[in-house]
Amino acid sequence: MKRFIQTGLVTVLVLALSACASSSPDVVQRGDAQRMSQVQDGVLLSIRTVTIDGSQSGIGATVGGVTGAVAGATRGSGGAESSVIGLLVGVAGAAAGNAIERMSTREDANELLIQLRGGERRAIVQAKGSETLVPGDQVIIVTTGGKVRVTKAPQ
Repeated sequence: MKRFIQTGLVTVLVLALSACASSSPDVVQRGDAQRMSQVQDGVLLSIRTVTIDGSQSGIGATVGGVTGAVAGATRGSGGAESSVIGLLVGVAGAAAGNAIERMSTREDANELLIQLRGGERRAIVQAKGSETLVPGDQVIIVTTGGKVRVTKAPQ
């Protein structure tokens, strides 16, 4: 039983650390390295701060539910009472795990409205990076493997 609880806690730690994975435009995924990308020139028309909602993959709920159920079942005098406590604490743990996963994977981002040289407009949402963009900036849109990022155009 103790080993099962330890495994649950390790899983929660792994989940918390994986939530730190970045979708920043400053970070290029390993699979995108050494790949040809399409580049389009444009002008940034507007920028708006938005929030990218956190994910709810079910991992947080599962880990929270199992951990809560195991911890709750070890309380009480045994028998039916322990089972009921385990069930109630498991449900509460699932709800808490889901909320923790959603809040820990939420990101601040920018919605960028860009006018391409041909006159077409594109709206792109990307996580905030280290580069400061302001309306009027010459930018490039880099598309790699279906993923898009925006950066200032080289001078």
